Amino acid sequence: MKIHPTADVQSKKIGDGTVIWQYTIVLAGATIGNNCNINSHCFIENEVLIGNNVTLKCGVYIWDGISIEDEVHIGPNVTFTNDLYPRSKHRFEVSRTIVKHGASIGANSTILAGITIGAFALIGAGSVITKDIPNNSLWRGNPAKQTGYVCDCGYKLDENLHCQQCNSDYKIVDNCIIKK
Repeated sequence: MKIHPTADVQSKKIGDGTVIWQYTIVLAGATIGNNCNINSHCFIENEVLIGNNVTLKCGVYIWDGISIEDEVHIGPNVTFTNDLYPRSKHRFEVSRTIVKHGASIGANSTILAGITIGAFALIGAGSVITKDIPNNSLWRGNPAKQTGYVCDCGYKLDENLHCQQCNSDYKIVDNCIIKK
């Protein structure tokens, strides 16, 4: 583990090989897995679980109630929320948000509270996510709409649900995409 001297890391639950860069704050209750790269100017609250091999680019704040599974990439300045009905100095009700294994979220996207982003899903830069995102789906826009499917390797599938990059094939079963 490597922690930059300007970072304020209060948690003792940080895995081997994780790097935490300048001016990042990690509160005492947070759990961060192995081999993560937490870039500068990030904030990680108490009730947060971050898996292994996760990248948080600069300016990402992970609030209470957010879970990030293994192999997730979160681009710079992605914004998460955790309360669907926020009011200053009033009741606060945390809504759970989950980012599943292998998902990638593009720069400056906004993720509303209570959302699940499916495994290997890809969120285009600047998208606003207002509902659950299925596995291996590609979403773009404000509000985001599905514009295709992506392979586990991250490349867009063609109209036959074939990946030109790694030669994988997928099929749709019960409205879910799965690898053949």
